[in-house]
Amino acid sequence: MTTLHQINHQIVYQRPESLSDTNTHYCPGCTHGVAHRLVAEVLDEMGIREKTIGVAPVGCSVFAYKYFNMDFVEAAHGRAPAMATGVKRVLPQNTVYTYQGDGDLASIGMAEIMHVAARGENITVIFINNAIYGMTGGQMAPTTLPGMKTTSSPLGRDVELSGFPIRMSEMLATMDGAGYIARGSLHDAKHIRKAKKAIRIAFETQERGLGFSMVELLSSCPTNWKITPNEALDFIAEQMVPVFPLGEFKTNPELAKLRV
Repeated sequence: MTTLHQINHQIVYQRPESLSDTNTHYCPGCTHGVAHRLVAEVLDEMGIREKTIGVAPVGCSVFAYKYFNMDFVEAAHGRAPAMATGVKRVLPQNTVYTYQGDGDLASIGMAEIMHVAARGENITVIFINNAIYGMTGGQMAPTTLPGMKTTSSPLGRDVELSGFPIRMSEMLATMDGAGYIARGSLHDAKHIRKAKKAIRIAFETQERGLGFSMVELLSSCPTNWKITPNEALDFIAEQMVPVFPLGEFKTNPELAKLRV
């Protein structure tokens, strides 16, 4: 007769080594935590944590340096790509990435990200698109959907006044210096698995010296969207994906065997 203590147990889930053992400040239902875990799992699986340097922005992920178990630096609002450029040029043997939101990357940091891609800087960017300014009170962002209500567009985004959402992945894919550009989503398990594959390819792009890489992730913000976490996931699938189509927008031919 086999007793309980004689049964061999296999660990199927544990905290990645690349994540710190600490609680985050993110709101309930926010998918920043999911994105953090995907990045951490990829770095662990590639065995590059010890040589990786992250760049934290200003925004909801301003404390990313506390949540990742690796070297990190803090950048001024929108300037993470510029700081990452400096770090990578001084330490080309290291893996360098930024973790940025849409207000940080696509608004105040628009010039930074465009020129980093144009120069083909060999860094990786994880771009969290939740269509709103999360940390500062839920204002309209460059990625806010037409008609979407925010604290600075209480009647909904009027495209005649404020223009249309900016599709960063499509735009950056036109840059000759870009080696890999993709957009994924975090609204269900299927798409989370696909997002992880894209993140892996992005870091592989850097490791192979193939230029700039970015993965955009559609993410939820139930607090500022003023809906429940479950409703926020549905909002991504039903409202955001039609505006921000998922997929790869540029892939270096040398990455063909790794493609999603």
